[in-house]
Amino acid sequence: MRLRVEPPRRVDAYAFTHRLRVRFADTDAMGIVHHAAYLPYLEEARVEYLRAIGHPYLEVRAEGFDFAVLEATLSYLAPLRFDDVVDVHLLVAESTRATFQIAYLLTVDGRPSATAVTVHGCITPDGRPTRLPPWLRSAVGDGPR
Repeated sequence: MRLRVEPPRRVDAYAFTHRLRVRFADTDAMGIVHHAAYLPYLEEARVEYLRAIGHPYLEVRAEGFDFAVLEATLSYLAPLRFDDVVDVHLLVAESTRATFQIAYLLTVDGRPSATAVTVHGCITPDGRPTRLPPWLRSAVGDGPR
């Protein structure tokens, strides 16, 4: 396991926040968000983070990079429900030459609902590992503490 990051539960520890609203389609028979729906929330936040720092994912791919998900872990703290407004807080927490880890905190009205970590490998279009672009390495830990 490559995972080494413990996601902070303080909002001010995160460099970026993306807001989304829970869709009815994301809920299960109990009326709460199905556990599998959280991964697309994390992906949406990652894509918006890249856009916000000036590196939209389409441009990243045009430069010859892809960021494959190698591992993902989630801890569910409180259920999300239809129509909740969720803030997905994100921080590029750690990196090596060819991998990086992102920590997440999902909140509703400032209350933690979940934490997560994703581990990504930087690869070429043909799937071979490659070094992270310098701009991504410099983003590690960027943001308020």
